[in-house]
Amino acid sequence: MAVTHSTAARDAAANAVVDLLDAGTPPGFLEFQESDDSVVCTITLETTAFGASSSGVATMAQGSGKVSDGATAGTIAKAEFTNAAGTGVIFCAVATSGSDINVPGGLTLANGDKIEITALTYTAPV
Repeated sequence: MAVTHSTAARDAAANAVVDLLDAGTPPGFLEFQESDDSVVCTITLETTAFGASSSGVATMAQGSGKVSDGATAGTIAKAEFTNAAGTGVIFCAVATSGSDINVPGGLTLANGDKIEITALTYTAPV
């Protein structure tokens, strides 16, 4: 039998992870990076980055909409959620579809391009 978690445990786990983004002096950030860790563009998270988990799923706070700063030309290979001090908390694969974070418009950005997050959730393991 595989290890599973109760809903209460999944909520506690999800809340613990996303609350790390609020550590220190929020807000934290979502950085889209090239394979060599150089940052292509950044989205500033809300002061409380995610809402409380329900059934193991925490939803990113949208605030007034989440749009990145203007990109530095590059090709996105991955993403990292950091707290305000720049400490990595959540590490994600990025693709145009079928990935942790999907960027359907393409992964290659020109100078000044922007990415908009329309919805994003963190799901704790079952």
